[in-house]
Amino acid sequence: MVNSDNRHRLRVEDREIILLGTAHVSQESADLVAEVIEEEKPDTVCVELCESRYKAMTQENRWKDTDLIKVIREKKAFLLLSNLMLAAFQKKIGKKLGIKPGEEMRRAVKAAEETGARIHLADRDIRTTLSRTWRLMGLWTKIKLLTQLLTSVGEVDHIEKADIEKMKEKDVLETLLAEIGDALPELRKVLIDERDQYLAAKIRTAPGKKIVAVVGAGHVPGIQRSWDKPVDVEALEVLPPRGKLTDVLKWGIPVLVAALIVLGFFMAGAEAGKDMVKWWVAANGIFAGMGALAALAHPITILTAMAASPITSLNPMIAAGWVAGLVEVFLRKPKVRDFESLPEDISSVKGFWKNKITRILLIVVLTNMGSSLGAFIAIPLMARLF
Repeated sequence: MVNSDNRHRLRVEDREIILLGTAHVSQESADLVAEVIEEEKPDTVCVELCESRYKAMTQENRWKDTDLIKVIREKKAFLLLSNLMLAAFQKKIGKKLGIKPGEEMRRAVKAAEETGARIHLADRDIRTTLSRTWRLMGLWTKIKLLTQLLTSVGEVDHIEKADIEKMKEKDVLETLLAEIGDALPELRKVLIDERDQYLAAKIRTAPGKKIVAVVGAGHVPGIQRSWDKPVDVEALEVLPPRGKLTDVLKWGIPVLVAALIVLGFFMAGAEAGKDMVKWWVAANGIFAGMGALAALAHPITILTAMAASPITSLNPMIAAGWVAGLVEVFLRKPKVRDFESLPEDISSVKGFWKNKITRILLIVVLTNMGSSLGAFIAIPLMARLF
């Protein structure tokens, strides 16, 4: 049965599930969520949230405890930066429509508490989703993704009303990555299809005889398709192993560069060998420095990135961006006001460079990208010297 208010009634044995499709940036949907929960009086309310997003929503000052050094060391700079960009995009859309992002989920949680229903988190952790997506991308796709995330934040002011109406029934990730998703269908599999399966499994196994599940309208068809199918939830929660090509490049590039330099000295002469070393140092240093410069890093951070890149590019266990990010943290340690102004600063592209927190994250990401690009440019230049 499908009601005009987007209620879809499903059953699992003697349990009733009311699947409620909502628009993520719609006041009407937020009001509808509260009305449906009050009317249905379920035992459990499932929400399209993971634990990290639930805590971010209910503990709005939690991000003030972020340890940037730990983020860099654990290689999570891009994940945090992506989360902030997605939050900025959603916040600006919500502001344009006069509604706080995720209001329908807040209303669902509040209505559940008022009616005495359990709250069941049904979505996969956003960090897992982004990590699985990141594993599928090559360097150029990652650059396109970062560019698209940044430009999307700046272009919200120019979005027409018709575009916003289309966004109401789409997942935020799907909206931002639609262009890349067309070129890489694997991304849609991770961002949408896997989450449809995950949501279906979590909702289906939620406790209680009567359950209201609040999800974005764009996920409803996928959840219905996956409803009676077995889903391996654990498999969807783990990071897939890196591809063989990644491992080959990770260790193969340092070996190739070392071999080129050694062969250059023995086969082409000492002068050619020295020139190869110069090309390697110059290409790595210049492009890593350009990445740090693009993020408006401190001059010492830029010099550190340039000095570190030729060495870190030969060491698969460390990256120039991590070194540069840590140096920037010590040179321009974020203050309390940076954390306090973060929600406002991420509302504009300029704010990402103005705020010390997001600037450090940009330094890590852009320096790493510059270093990788420099390595790929250096190798053919070195090979020409034969």
